[in-house]
Amino acid sequence: MESIKKLIILCCVFLGMLISCTQQTLNFDQVDDLIAEPVMEASILYVEAPERIINQATETNFFSQDFNFDAFSSDFFAERVIEGTVTYEVENATSKALEVTIDFLSESGDILDTEFFEIGPAPPARVLQREIPYGGQGRSIDILINTSSIRVSAENLGGTATTSPFPNANITLKSKGKFKLSVL
Repeated sequence: MESIKKLIILCCVFLGMLISCTQQTLNFDQVDDLIAEPVMEASILYVEAPERIINQATETNFFSQDFNFDAFSSDFFAERVIEGTVTYEVENATSKALEVTIDFLSESGDILDTEFFEIGPAPPARVLQREIPYGGQGRSIDILINTSSIRVSAENLGGTATTSPFPNANITLKSKGKFKLSVL
């Protein structure tokens, strides 16, 4: 008899817990309010040129290269990107004043966007950092979606006779992107 009383009490407590943990009305429309916008971050470019190569160049334009870059135009990215930021960092440890130009190019080779950096000679080593927003209040997100390649070119404004006091004097360009995507 004692075990039946315990079983009845246990069932009443369990039933009470079930009733207290449920809402009177269930809202199945909550999924409509769900917003899924993950942030994706990735490296875009890394280019480095030692000062000895700059000194060997016969023209002031010592570097020009087109890099195939279809990541922005891939269906996964192009259909989901909402906004983002491309961050550039240019470090000059050479004895040269330099100009660096970065062009985003369409599949047909048209220039969609350009960033220009003018950086003085070392010492001390010079670092420029710039963030460029796309989408929202920034530049058009269509620039990124239509980018098929990236052109990097650099000019030496400081001659070929001087050398930096740094043992591994380089000009280094790094860039990365941070983008908000919609998955719904």
